Amino acid sequence: MTDTFPNTIRIKHCSTCGTPFNCGDTLEGSKCWCNDFPPIFTPSEVVDCLCPSCFTTTCSIKIEEYVESVTPESATHNKAKDLPKTSNIVEGIDYYLENGNYVFKAWFHLKRGHCCTNGCRHCPYK
Repeated sequence: MTDTFPNTIRIKHCSTCGTPFNCGDTLEGSKCWCNDFPPIFTPSEVVDCLCPSCFTTTCSIKIEEYVESVTPESATHNKAKDLPKTSNIVEGIDYYLENGNYVFKAWFHLKRGHCCTNGCRHCPYK
């Protein structure tokens, strides 16, 4: 369900939890916050938009399922490296914070497409 307010704000309701949220797409061409996330969903998997919390959770689950299927032998030929490049990194998807430090997750490394040889904790290329 979408409620449209003056031409710049689109309030949607999450198809999972019902929470209202700002879509971010506008008639003026602004893009939604969800465009910062990897394009890993097909339209048939989600009935309508999800709120930031549900979207992050669902995206994390899909990514973790994919990462678990990657072996060091298949890592260099993974799908993540072929996704459109973005300069945005997303907490909980690409990294988490530990004692104030960024710890990059396997998904971040898979998007790079190769090992950086820095001995990263979650390196999928080992």
